[in-house]
Amino acid sequence: MTETSTALRTMISPGRYVQGRGALDSLGSYVVKLGRRPLVLADDVVRGLTESAITRSFEDVGLPVVFERFNGMPTAAESRRVAGVLRERDCDVIVGVGGGAPIDTAKAAADDTGLPVASVPTVASTDAPCSALSVVYTEQGAFESYRFYSSNPQLVLVDTLLAASAPARFLVAGVGDALATWIEARAVEQSNAATMAGGAATRAGRALAKLSWDILWESAIPAVRAVEHGIVTPAVEAVVEANTLLSGLGFESGGLAAAHAVHDGLTAVDHTHGLAHGQKVNIGSITQLVLEGRPAREIHDFIEFTTRVGLPTTLTEAGLGGVQDSVLRTVAEAATAPAETIHNLPFPVTVDDVVDALKAVEVTGRAVRAEAGLPEPVAPAH
Repeated sequence: MTETSTALRTMISPGRYVQGRGALDSLGSYVVKLGRRPLVLADDVVRGLTESAITRSFEDVGLPVVFERFNGMPTAAESRRVAGVLRERDCDVIVGVGGGAPIDTAKAAADDTGLPVASVPTVASTDAPCSALSVVYTEQGAFESYRFYSSNPQLVLVDTLLAASAPARFLVAGVGDALATWIEARAVEQSNAATMAGGAATRAGRALAKLSWDILWESAIPAVRAVEHGIVTPAVEAVVEANTLLSGLGFESGGLAAAHAVHDGLTAVDHTHGLAHGQKVNIGSITQLVLEGRPAREIHDFIEFTTRVGLPTTLTEAGLGGVQDSVLRTVAEAATAPAETIHNLPFPVTVDDVVDALKAVEVTGRAVRAEAGLPEPVAPAH
């Protein structure tokens, strides 16, 4: 959580957001406004998918094409390494291309060097591209800390054809991440806690969080079906915007609460490391609904909907089925660490509260599936 006083209300956002089919072809025309010596950070797979389009768009505006390989984990050491590359090559702007990990690393390296940063997500799997923060992980993949910046990325560019061409599981994970935005913003409004932007939430931040929620309930399932076939439809465009822009603005200026804190707790145990960020967040969202004592119908509907979307709604699917209480306590202790956003809930939460809520996720998730005629949960393959 930030330490800024909640006496002031704050909203922050990226400098420019661009989205649409074939948007990558115009990347150079936007990057050239930020600098003349860009460095493109991407892993080998993403580079293979994007290099030709990026090269053409940079050459069209007279920019050199320099790629740097992202090493796979957004650690503090990786961001320092990339910052060193920026200095050695005398670059004046960095472009993070791919998922949330390389983009968060690009933002950290830009902050280390005082350079502008452009976020180019190739999947709509998280709301990281728009934010003025990075999530820092250990080499083992456990949550370490949030790192905050003085400004958001100067550019966020999303090619929806790329997003639709990626495996559908990425869009599904993004839905899990984005659905938490309203659940958490609603709680922060009740407690008047500080947001990730500093200060109290704005009405605009909450409204964008709610708009993201509404779009996803309307369009997530048809969008996932379309992406399963590599098709760009209006539903896909809507969900990409909800997952990336609306959730990004909403979580940052609306506030985080228990859902993301439980995500952070889940990263503290090896059992969950095969899950995407948004999959763990969905377990966190259900946990928060249980902790809040939300009406049974609300919890039932959320579990049924997110199960149909393809998100995990039981501990079994998170790799925690039948684990000893000590494992759940490790999750709960990390989720309730003093700096965690779970303390933005409008009531105190203990380790025991979280352990019991996690157990309730398993029981309730199974009951909802049985009532709705949905398949029983399956543990992830290792």
